[in-house]
Amino acid sequence: MKLLTAREFNRDVSQAKRAAQAEPVLITDRGQPTHVLMSIAEYRRLTGEGESILELLAMPEPAPLDAADAASDGAWDHREPMP
Repeated sequence: MKLLTAREFNRDVSQAKRAAQAEPVLITDRGQPTHVLMSIAEYRRLTGEGESILELLAMPEPAPLDAADAASDGAWDHREPMP
């Protein structure tokens, strides 16, 4: 795990972000660990978080139901039968 002081982190955030792509980066303040910077992929792996909302929205729509299938599901149909 890479170690950065808060001062080093503030001086070059881009360097910290690049390092976090390879491994978590431990950030210290006055010698004490205060934060961990990691990639979103690593965070999702650790938390078990599933797909993002964007991935869920991109899923294909479900197939439409056949009218005969819908009528046979036991649901009450309040409409008058067609003559």
